[in-house]
Amino acid sequence: MPRGDKSAYTDKQKRQAQHIEESYEERGLSEKEAERRAWATVNKESGGGKKNGSGRKNHPKK
Repeated sequence: MPRGDKSAYTDKQKRQAQHIEESYEERGLSEKEAERRAWATVNKESGGGKKNGSGRKNHPKK
């Protein structure tokens, strides 16, 4: 998968990124910078693209 390919994201993640991007653009950021920040925010909140159900649990630190 090439860099910048958004096919690994869920529809919900794509909608979130679009909404965040629009918000940044309203604040005066360029379209490119707004998109970069939006996807960085989605990645931070969700950990990246689609995930399988198993092995995704948060294990408490020992």
